Amino acid sequence: MTVPEFDNSTADRRSLHERIAADLRDEIMSGDLAPGANLPSTNQLKERFAASNATIQKAVQRLKEERLVVGRAGAAVTVREHRQRTMHPASYMTPAPQGEPYRWLTEATRHGTVAHSTLLEVAEVRPPADVSAALNLSTGETALLRQQILTIDDEPVELVNSYYPLAIARSTAIMEKRKIKGGTPALLAELGFPPRLSVDRVSARVPTQEQFQALRLPSDLPVLRTLRIVHSDDDLPIEVTVMVKAGHLYELQYEFTPE
Repeated sequence: MTVPEFDNSTADRRSLHERIAADLRDEIMSGDLAPGANLPSTNQLKERFAASNATIQKAVQRLKEERLVVGRAGAAVTVREHRQRTMHPASYMTPAPQGEPYRWLTEATRHGTVAHSTLLEVAEVRPPADVSAALNLSTGETALLRQQILTIDDEPVELVNSYYPLAIARSTAIMEKRKIKGGTPALLAELGFPPRLSVDRVSARVPTQEQFQALRLPSDLPVLRTLRIVHSDDDLPIEVTVMVKAGHLYELQYEFTPE
C-alpha cells in the first residue's frame, strides 16, 4: 500500500491544549469515556500527550467550560452524566393533541428533565435568504418571525427562529407575543394547514454573536444549524425554522426505512 505523502500545509496548528481537549472531547462524545467515568489522571495525560502540567490543566478547564466534565476539590474530574443528548426531530412534527404541550417539551420531559420554552420575539422581518427561498418569497418580502429559546434543566439547548408567510399568519394567534398551546403546528393544523412533509437541512457552523450569547457557549466550537421546511397540502411551505444548538452537547437521530 502506498502511503500518501505528508502535506505540511495540513498540519494541526492549534495550540497543544486545544488538541488535547479535542481528543478527550471526542472520547467523551463517542462514549469511550462514559458518563460518570473519571478522566485519566494529570500524570497519565502528561505522559500520553507529552505535555506539561499547565497545558493539561488548560485542556481540562476547556472541557469544564464546555459542560462536558465536572471537577471538585480533592476529587477526580468526571464526565457529566448528560454529556450529550440525542434529539429525535421526527418526534416533533405531528401536532400535539388539543390542550397538550408542544411536543418538544413532552419528548424532553420523558427523559426525567425539566424542559421550558421562552418566547423572545414576535416580529415582521425580512428573513435570511435561504429561509426566504424556502418560503417562496419575492425579493424584499417579509415574513413573521417567532423566536424562542428552549432550555433543559435551566441550561439553554436551542435557539429557534420560526418564520411564517404573512398570508397565513396574519389575524391569527401566530402574530401575538404569547405562547400557543400545543405549539404553532397544532394551530396551523386547526387553520387548515396540517403538516404533510418536513425537510431538514443540517450543517455545522461557527456560532454568530447572537447564538453564542443565547446558548451561553464557552468558545467558538461549531453549532448544529437545522433549516427545517414544513409543507402542507399541495406542497405549500407553511413554516421554515432555523434551529441552532451546541454541536458538542447535542446530536440528531434520524430513522430511515428502505423505499
